[in-house]
Amino acid sequence: MPNNPAETATHMHSAVLHASGAARPYATSRPLTLEHLEIPAPRAGEVLVKIERASLCHSDLSVINGSRPRPLPMVLGHEASGTIAGVGPGMTDVPMGSKVVLVFVPSCGDCRACAAGRPALCHRAAESNGTGDLLHGPAALSGADGTRINHHLGVSAFSQYAVVARESVVVIEDDVPFDVAAMFGCAALTGIGAVLNTAKVLPRQSVIVFGLGAVGLMSVMAAAQIPGTTVIAIDPLAEKQALALKCGAHVAGSPAEAAALVAAHAGDGVDVAVEAVGSARVIENCLGLLTRGGALVSVGLPHPDQRLDVQALQFAGMGKRLLGSYMGDANPAIDIPAYVAMWRAGRLPVELLHTDTKPADELNEGLDALADGLVVRRLFDFGS
Repeated sequence: MPNNPAETATHMHSAVLHASGAARPYATSRPLTLEHLEIPAPRAGEVLVKIERASLCHSDLSVINGSRPRPLPMVLGHEASGTIAGVGPGMTDVPMGSKVVLVFVPSCGDCRACAAGRPALCHRAAESNGTGDLLHGPAALSGADGTRINHHLGVSAFSQYAVVARESVVVIEDDVPFDVAAMFGCAALTGIGAVLNTAKVLPRQSVIVFGLGAVGLMSVMAAAQIPGTTVIAIDPLAEKQALALKCGAHVAGSPAEAAALVAAHAGDGVDVAVEAVGSARVIENCLGLLTRGGALVSVGLPHPDQRLDVQALQFAGMGKRLLGSYMGDANPAIDIPAYVAMWRAGRLPVELLHTDTKPADELNEGLDALADGLVVRRLFDFGS
């Protein structure tokens, strides 16, 4: 393994998905199986990361249940933190042992999106992520019989080690705990970025957030940091409403209470709505809660079969905007250090989103907990 004298391991435990659409409960059907895979050596442009913590996210669940089809078999997991355990030939800018956050869009820097300053929409990354490959080469994982195993979003973090493109890691300071660091790779980039980068929320504006998972709660935190904002948080679960208040929301309630809360706290409508549920019906409802000139940011990932049925006139006639936001329109190399600095200053209490940390062999049970809304961010320890 190039430039990796300290590591002697040759194999790793990895959680592999062979088929989507498994029946609930997942604790019984066990769609993820821990398998003994060979640790691939990083190639040119790649690094080897020793995974310390990996989070369960709805994007993982969407591959399990089949709403986001991916090439299988695949090692899942895309939100994680770890340390650099090896580097490919010629790689000199990432020291061994560096603490890193994994990023699920490894921007190439050359395509039209990257050239336009929108690396989260990198064309080459979208292509390689879609085929289960890495940015600089084909899939590096294989089963014991030599069968190709695909990478999940260029990361595949449900594993003791991950070979990824150099562009898939952001180096952070050593004082950031692994549990905290992992959440900056997806939840923070997506949720905070939706508010700061996509919506560009201004002081004294009103914001409503639908869906109080980790992404939605990160949006709540971000909106609450902007002077004079009014932040309304919406979720069916009372426990998540209470958590949103701790994260900075001024008021929280159920979907049935949303219209009344908007009328009471934002008058004729909110300036910005963040939809973090992944539902076409919620998107439609959010549009109806906007004031003139308001913006709806779509962050959740609805099933591909869902369609919108909305009044078209409200866009030109009332100046309303529907904005898609992938990975929070983030530039991870810039935004992750900035968000970590906000956390260090006490402005982003991301620890509130950390439900618990479990061993890797409880991943399937974690899928049930996530699907049932019982956890916000359950992390898994791959470092032991």
